[in-house]
Amino acid sequence: MAAFALSEPDAGSDVAAMRTTATPISGGYLVNGEKTWISNGGIADFYTLFARTGEAPGARGISAFVVDAQTPGLSIAERIPVIAPHPLARLSFKDMMVPQENRLHEAGSGFKAAMATLDIFRSTVGAAALGFARRALEESSHRVTNRHLFGAPMAALQLVQAQIADMALDIDASALLIYRAAWTKDVKKTRVTREAAMAKLYATDHAQNSIDKAVQIFGGLGVRSGHPVEKLYREIRALRIYEGASEVQKLIIARQVLEQ
Repeated sequence: MAAFALSEPDAGSDVAAMRTTATPISGGYLVNGEKTWISNGGIADFYTLFARTGEAPGARGISAFVVDAQTPGLSIAERIPVIAPHPLARLSFKDMMVPQENRLHEAGSGFKAAMATLDIFRSTVGAAALGFARRALEESSHRVTNRHLFGAPMAALQLVQAQIADMALDIDASALLIYRAAWTKDVKKTRVTREAAMAKLYATDHAQNSIDKAVQIFGGLGVRSGHPVEKLYREIRALRIYEGASEVQKLIIARQVLEQ
């Protein structure tokens, strides 16, 4: 099992501000610093680690490494509890020796590799959100056809029909954006920075809207602990933050459009 060790306490959305260092020494690098919000942290077999190697200022001075989880100097500083179960941890590196051959690509090219990887991650986060939204629609459709209000099924109420229509529309639009990003990557073999950002932004934001509608349709049951839509409500929130917050995706999309 792998983990992607990129974010730091003061370098989340601003990756180029990372402070973890990999100082060149004889035979490799000596790593010191900290990473946080690392998915699979503490259970991964190895980490893809990004650290500042100093070839140039900012993003151009970051390199990528493969690090075995049992490497001396690597420790799990904290396991991070969140509103929906997810294995997250803060990692600490203290004089951790990484062999030269464990560096990925050329020195100083780590930032580019990280961004290309995030293009793929973002599409999959959008796909996860799509799955959550589809479950919310499924639960809602069953509810409104079987629950009666004022002598008729809830589905007969036009306001309820509007909610269902909005959910279905957002789900299909999200699917098309996600499929486009995946197809472009698989078939054209090109970077999908714009496509992935659009897929993640739209799918996660609108999945949250769909799930909120589902909670409203279920009323009190929708906020009862353990109910399917209550679980979805907790699960969806983090997807609008990790692998690049929604606001960051808007910046990426705008930059891609303006550079054309």
